[in-house]
This record gives sequence, structure tokens and C-alpha cells, in this order.
Amino acid sequence: MSILNRIRTICVALYLALALILVLPWIILWSIIANDPDFLYWTCVGGIRIANRMAGIRTKTEGLENIPPGPCIFISNHASNIDPPVIIPAVPRRIAIPTKKEVFRLPFLGYAMRRVKFVCVDRENREAAAASLNLAVQYLKEGLSFVAFAEGTRSPDGRLKSFKKGPLLVAIQAGVLVVPVSLIGTQKLMRKGEWTVRSGEVIVRFGAPVDASKFTIAQRGELRAQIEARVASMLPLEQQPLPAAAGRCSD
Repeated sequence: MSILNRIRTICVALYLALALILVLPWIILWSIIANDPDFLYWTCVGGIRIANRMAGIRTKTEGLENIPPGPCIFISNHASNIDPPVIIPAVPRRIAIPTKKEVFRLPFLGYAMRRVKFVCVDRENREAAAASLNLAVQYLKEGLSFVAFAEGTRSPDGRLKSFKKGPLLVAIQAGVLVVPVSLIGTQKLMRKGEWTVRSGEVIVRFGAPVDASKFTIAQRGELRAQIEARVASMLPLEQQPLPAAAGRCSD
């Protein structure tokens, strides 16, 4: 593991910590005074871009022409902790991400995420989880787009795992388009269980959307299979699911 990568990772961690403590509160205050959550969102996206450059992460974006003009759900594979900071700046519109409740407990960051309409997810509480899905549907109907990592957790080896049906259920209830997204190479830059970020290039590839409004709740498994297949088809062989794992259903 390169000493330079370790130094870069420590510098990024210090940069994010200082930004969280010294800068974010003022950005939040201004967004409240101006009643402008967009300012808060795009300023934070700019900070994420700086952090990515500091870490040596180079992002190549493909398929932007597949992103529809209206609200939609971007459903992506999940191979690394750097997936969110890679995909957020790559989407040329304001988006939200369902996020674990533990992250919402962080000072200032939790409030900022609520203000830009990120959705808090509590998987241990069925009622809270259902409320989170309903809130996501509401935000989509209001015009906000979402990014969902439908595997539910990071892949330990970078290979695509079976998708959960929750994000597809939200898409059907909101009647929006689903855009498949393939993140390529993030597992090489930060492997599961490691704290160091390696420098290198990653690819964010957007596929042709699928209209979830044409599916019923009972057909959410069919929609899941379509999106999962499209995400897999855009991944390199080393990230595609193994034959024995392909086609397994998750709830």
C-alpha cells in the first residue's frame, strides 16, 4: 500500500473534518437565511469534488444522454465506501440518497442532509423503514431524484449482488423512470474493510431508463430483474455476478 495514498487519505480526512466543523455550519446558516437548500446542496457537492481530487480519484462519466429530464431513481451497484462521493458529483442535478440513521447523528451533517431531503433509513425498525419509503415517494412526486444502492450493502469482492426490491417499490409507487448505473473500479480504490483510498480512475456509466409506471406492485420482481440485468451488462467481467448468484431474488 503506497505511503502517498495513506498521506492523501489522512489529508482528505482532515479536510472533511475541518469542513464539517468550521465551514458547514455557516453554509447551513446562510441556506436558512436565504431559504435556499439548493445553495447548501451544490456547495457541499463542490466540497466533495475537492475531496475526490485530493484523494487522486479521477471520474469518467458515460451515458449522460440517458438521464431523463424529470425526477427519477438512479439504481447503482455498491462496491466501495467511495461510491456515494463518486456518484453524487457525476449526476448533473440535485439528488438525495437514503442514508443509514447512524450518519444522521453526526453534528451538522445530519441537519444538512435533512435540509436537502436525504432520507434517514432505520433497517432495524420495520415501521420506520416503511415511513422512509413513503417519504422517498413523496419527494419523488415533488420533483426530487434519488440514488439508491439496491444491493443494500457493499459487495465484499466488487461483484454485483442481488438487488433488494425496496427501491423498485418506491419507483413504482412514484411512477418515475429508473436509470441503471454501473460504478466501475471503485472497489479497487477502496476495498471493503480498508481505510486507505488509492488513487486511480473510476467510471460512472448511466444506462437506458426503464419506466416503472408500467409495472404493478406485484411485478416489482420483474422490474428488479430488468434493472439488475442492465447494471450487470454495463460492468466489466470482474464485477459481473457469478452464474450461481445470478437471478436470486431478495426482498
